[in-house]
Amino acid sequence: MILTVLVTLLCGCASSRRQVAAPPDTGALGLLLDEWTAAWSSNDVSRLTRLFTEDVYYEDVPLGAVSRGRPALAGFATSVFDGFANLKFERKSRFVSADGRVGAIEWVFRGRQVKDFPGMAATDKPFEVRGSTIVEFRDGRISRNSDYWDLATYMRQVGLAR
Repeated sequence: MILTVLVTLLCGCASSRRQVAAPPDTGALGLLLDEWTAAWSSNDVSRLTRLFTEDVYYEDVPLGAVSRGRPALAGFATSVFDGFANLKFERKSRFVSADGRVGAIEWVFRGRQVKDFPGMAATDKPFEVRGSTIVEFRDGRISRNSDYWDLATYMRQVGLAR
């Protein structure tokens, strides 16, 4: 009798270890990336920040700007929304890995810079720059975001470089 109970317990423990987590909903993560471009085009900080985890690591590589956590990201987004008029992001393509851990977006960024940024005087001239974003996902949100875009082309288009 004791042997039967022990075998049953051991089999139950072994089978519970074999349970696999539900596969990620890559379709929902793809829609999250679509919302990323819409949110950056919306001029709405809360619409943008809700896409990210509380402890998000957000990096704009060309600007050397790093935001750690949602409040810091909100501050960065506010400065971008305040600094650019007619800000629009157009998604060209997106990708979510089969395991749902990482993704990427290719986009075009358009607008006019109307406020100065460090090293970037506002010229109020229109620009159109290609870029991409690499993300990591956790619990259906973006936990890490790295933006890469062509700063040299931007500077030429707005008259800050030749």
